[in-house]
Amino acid sequence: MSNQKNSQASSSGTFLPQMVDDFISLHHLMRHDALYLVALSGGADSVALLLVLRQLGYQVEAIHCNFKLRGDESDRDEQFCADLCERLGVKLHRVHFDTRFYASQHHVSIEMAARELRYNYFARLANEIKAEGVCVAHHLDDSVETILMNLIRGTGVQGLLGIQPINGMVIRPLLCAKRKDVVDYLNTQGQSYVTDSTNLETDAVRNKIRLQIMPLFEKINPASKQNIARMSERLSSVADVYRQVIGEDAARVVEHQSAIGGLERFLRISIDALLKVRQPHDTLYHILNYLGFQPAQVEQVWDNLHAETGKMFTSDTYELDFDRGYLVVVPRRTTPFPGFTIPIEGTYHLDGGLPVDVAVADANNCDVSRDDLVATLDADLVSFPLRLRFAEQGDRFQPYGMKGMKLVSDFLTDQKVPLALKRRQMLVEDASGRIVWLVGLRTDQRFCVTSGTHRILTIRVEAKEAEQRPIGVTL
Repeated sequence: MSNQKNSQASSSGTFLPQMVDDFISLHHLMRHDALYLVALSGGADSVALLLVLRQLGYQVEAIHCNFKLRGDESDRDEQFCADLCERLGVKLHRVHFDTRFYASQHHVSIEMAARELRYNYFARLANEIKAEGVCVAHHLDDSVETILMNLIRGTGVQGLLGIQPINGMVIRPLLCAKRKDVVDYLNTQGQSYVTDSTNLETDAVRNKIRLQIMPLFEKINPASKQNIARMSERLSSVADVYRQVIGEDAARVVEHQSAIGGLERFLRISIDALLKVRQPHDTLYHILNYLGFQPAQVEQVWDNLHAETGKMFTSDTYELDFDRGYLVVVPRRTTPFPGFTIPIEGTYHLDGGLPVDVAVADANNCDVSRDDLVATLDADLVSFPLRLRFAEQGDRFQPYGMKGMKLVSDFLTDQKVPLALKRRQMLVEDASGRIVWLVGLRTDQRFCVTSGTHRILTIRVEAKEAEQRPIGVTL
């Protein structure tokens, strides 16, 4: 029996290079005349990937990331990779990250921090050395685990496709092989590898699937991994049709809007239009999932489509508000805007570098502006210092062209400013606390330029493209 097992392992190990070669050809993943980076952790998968690609004649250099998360074990892995590459004659690029500090600074999980650091570095290095792509060692088991994770968390069709062979610069030549094929190959080569101790723990969802759920599946059906993978492949063509339909429907219901004179960009989804497309639920899922909303949140939005104005949901980067028959999505502010004091004339930079220019000129040398982001006021009626801040409950001003005072909140409602943007509407008040300008919308009648004005105060906000807040989705 032992000899039979050894024979099977030898067979699996012998055929791995051919499997990978066929897979690369089938999906047009790599060229022999180009340079590629191989992400090398020191684990079985990445070691096998490096050896197989060299055996197949591809030009490769290795890259190792030390995330400094496992103390001596992290340093052990780095040294193993250095020794392996020296023996193979493969150039090794090494980088160290302070992953915990990055996670705390960017308010993300350790796992997300490591991912962002890794892939950002991959992209920079590939560009520097003119590498065609970065090969990572995901295999068939990883793809199956991803499919099951997506099912557990809730997913659309895309989540059933698992890990794809190529995604931008990232290439996955081992997706055709099971973990067992990888280990068998290394055994036939007499090649050692390191083991990440955290992969043996069961506190993460993926590890629970790997160590607890998949063994049960294979007891029920030894071919369960292959069957799930084949299902995923068959769904690929279905997904192409799905993406086309959903993309067309999303384009029908999503409106790209701007507010506050173009300083703020947002998406607006008509609920009536959404309910008239072919797949309203899936269309909503497609849009909101792209913007970082979790499946459970999308379901809550769907279940509350006819909620009153004011209901709100948030993702890590966006805020969604129900607003008078629309879903309004705006980029989230991660830090509050504390306000900004303008003591004298000059040019100032505030809130993400937004430039504000304040100047006083003789009325004979200055025209009244009609630009939404330029206010021209009677300088002798306005007292410094000025203060630029967000509108607050109870603020009142006299909109230009009107006789009486009006609540800012009522004025914004009349102007159909989305609720989310009402909370970040900027205004300028003078030293006496009087509002002189609702930025991007209206100046105050009490400070308007008249035939008796001698000096004109100009307040200009520069809405440069780089300083606008574009919404991060194109449909």
